[in-house]
Amino acid sequence: MVKVKKIFACTNCGATAAKWNGKCNSCGEWNTLVEEIVMKGETKQEKKQAWRKTDGKTTSPKPVPLAEIKSGSTRRFVTQDEELNRVLGGGLVAGSIVLIGGQPGIGKSTLLLQLALSLPLKVLYVSGEESEEQIKMRANRLGFTEADCYILTETNTSKILTHAQNLEPQLLVIDSIQTMSSPHLDSTPGSISQVRECAGDLQRFAKETNIPVFVIGHINKEGSIAGPKLLEHIVDTVLQFEGDRHYTYRILRTIKNRFGSTDEMGIYEMQANGLRQVSNPSELLLSQNEEQLSGSAIAATMEGMRPMLIESQALVSTAVYGTPQRSATGFDLRRLSMLLAVLEKRCGFMFGQHDVFLNIAGGIRVDDPAIDLAIISALISSHQDVSIPSDACFAGEVGLSGEIRAVSRIEQRIQEANRLGFKEIYISKYNTKGLDIERFDIKVNTVGKVEHLYNALFM
Repeated sequence: MVKVKKIFACTNCGATAAKWNGKCNSCGEWNTLVEEIVMKGETKQEKKQAWRKTDGKTTSPKPVPLAEIKSGSTRRFVTQDEELNRVLGGGLVAGSIVLIGGQPGIGKSTLLLQLALSLPLKVLYVSGEESEEQIKMRANRLGFTEADCYILTETNTSKILTHAQNLEPQLLVIDSIQTMSSPHLDSTPGSISQVRECAGDLQRFAKETNIPVFVIGHINKEGSIAGPKLLEHIVDTVLQFEGDRHYTYRILRTIKNRFGSTDEMGIYEMQANGLRQVSNPSELLLSQNEEQLSGSAIAATMEGMRPMLIESQALVSTAVYGTPQRSATGFDLRRLSMLLAVLEKRCGFMFGQHDVFLNIAGGIRVDDPAIDLAIISALISSHQDVSIPSDACFAGEVGLSGEIRAVSRIEQRIQEANRLGFKEIYISKYNTKGLDIERFDIKVNTVGKVEHLYNALFM
């Protein structure tokens, strides 16, 4: 007999309880326990994993001495998408499970379908949200007519893994995890228990068959991936696909990666025929104005191993109301307040009587501290209404005492500025240790304090 059991699962952390409580005992959140029905008492045949062979030759892992384990034997599939390869750490690892999250309509399904159609591998694309005709229409729009890609519209994980076992694909794509359901649970798809059970089945399938799995996940209103936090712990890599609807650029960031760095970033441009890789984002993020205007400065930043030149725009105007306004787009507002306090304390600029607006061009968000030097240059430029030369860029961190601190990978920043045709770059004088300035074609100006930068640019 199949026994029906009721449990209460927390929508925040995924913890379960035998009875309802107002407060979750695991994470401490209130009113997060919801009732779910779990069916117990399946037979051994029902509990058997669908992807395992039925010949009885299953092997269990055995303890292996650390000295006998060979390093560097991890196989990677290098895709034709260089941006995705960079974010994954050099390619897709065999047997890994990758979770991609993002806002509705941002392009998650387009990215993975474009990847599945472009790979010279046998791919199984499983969709629980779209029909076969809809996927075919999207493939035609992407310009792919012939590909070794199989489409399956199914939400039952047991049937999906059975088809995967029979087809033996080299890549499995699940769109999306919130639409999948396990036959061993009676709760609705997208619930805490269903997401946890389906993610566990996919993880075991990927590890036992050595087939990489891509999983699309929805996000909640707070911007985090919907479902229990256990979902992010199960997978090997968590990617965040983000962007502004008013811009055509899409950014693929790494939140978690067991096989590479979490500092890498991939940039795409949404077009009518799909996502286009942006191999040189500096040309897209720089100003498109030919006139020299005040309040604009170019920063040489780093995103992982990739140098990028980004324009920072500042507007300083007289405050109409009693309390001056502070607004920052693409930059930390508290960091902006700190830079304004440094300029007011060390250089004597009265920003307390002015409204300050800051924008990072292109809709991108920058966390690199090396952008500080460009931001204070743009602020001074707008305050004095004096333009900065368009062939100058900046790379340096500003301290509380007004000193210009050294930043990492300064040679790559200088080389990127030189490649894009800039004539001079301002860096910290503490970055010159072990740096041969004469070998660069670009003029390297060194500054030690904010006052020195002001004298070099505006005096």
